[in-house]
Amino acid sequence: MTARSFRQLAPLATALLLAASALTVQAQTPQPSQPQQAQTVRLLFAGDLMLDDGPGKVIAEGRDPLAPFDAILKDADYRIANLEVPVATVGKPLESKIFSFRAHPRVMRVLKGRWDALALSNNHAGDYGKAAFVETMQHVQAAGIAHFGGGLNLAEAHAPLWIRRNGLNIAVLGYNEFKPRSFEAGADTPGVAWSEDSQVVADIRAARQAGADLVIPFMHWGWERERQPTERQRQLARLMIDNGADVVVGGHPHVTQGTEMYRGKLIVYSLGNFVFDSFEDVPGGQTGWVLRLTLGKQGLLAWDTRLAQMDLEGTPHPVPGGLSPCGVPGKQGLTVGECVNP
Repeated sequence: MTARSFRQLAPLATALLLAASALTVQAQTPQPSQPQQAQTVRLLFAGDLMLDDGPGKVIAEGRDPLAPFDAILKDADYRIANLEVPVATVGKPLESKIFSFRAHPRVMRVLKGRWDALALSNNHAGDYGKAAFVETMQHVQAAGIAHFGGGLNLAEAHAPLWIRRNGLNIAVLGYNEFKPRSFEAGADTPGVAWSEDSQVVADIRAARQAGADLVIPFMHWGWERERQPTERQRQLARLMIDNGADVVVGGHPHVTQGTEMYRGKLIVYSLGNFVFDSFEDVPGGQTGWVLRLTLGKQGLLAWDTRLAQMDLEGTPHPVPGGLSPCGVPGKQGLTVGECVNP
């Protein structure tokens, strides 16, 4: 190439270099028209916390049954579990029940700072009577933990748990539909929220009208020790989604049950136990799931579960390498798959 040719091509080469540089910067720098990363909330659900018997003895000895899951709990923005036991010093066990539980108030030391909210909507919340149920709410509140699915009256029991984080308004509703129904709250008496289809639908719609971006019912339902959901559970889950629920989460059977997507919405039928002893003779009774949801304005963005394997004292332990359900991207959005626990 002659010097004259080089001088003629130099401006073109310079222009090409500038254009390439501009393209590189464009690829590395988000354009002003592109939205920043959407605001999200990482919400965690765990199953039954039963802090009497074995777990109660662990706590009385100064040990901590939640310690093995401390890192997983801390990783979430908001943490919810089902409190499957009254925490009280008063009351007497109901003679009509085969199993009645009551935990000493000292158990609150392992709950405080670990849980943001606890569901009271279950078939053991009233085991020691209404006075013990009210005392339970007092201990939970004193520990700085919210409660839902139960209250001093019917209106309180059906009121949503409001989670307002990162620009999102999430309403969580708690219901029990396993006997005894005598635990149900009355117009002026304390108790739990009972699952009546028409009332559940009305509560979901009311939460939407009150400004909820997402509504999540947390159900206590199904038959104990059954590994598959009943037709009743399937029917109610779909009814709730048809009327505005974004995710449906369940518990009570003491074993994990199936998960499915319905109309693009996640249903987890049973998380199983989380802290519970005396299930070593029940197939699957010592294994639970911890559900982790990533939520945004547009709904459920990602989800997975972590296995919780309980020992003979009822203390749960993570299971590295174990397989458990998770959300897998598909052509029509998230589908149900299996993921390896880290």
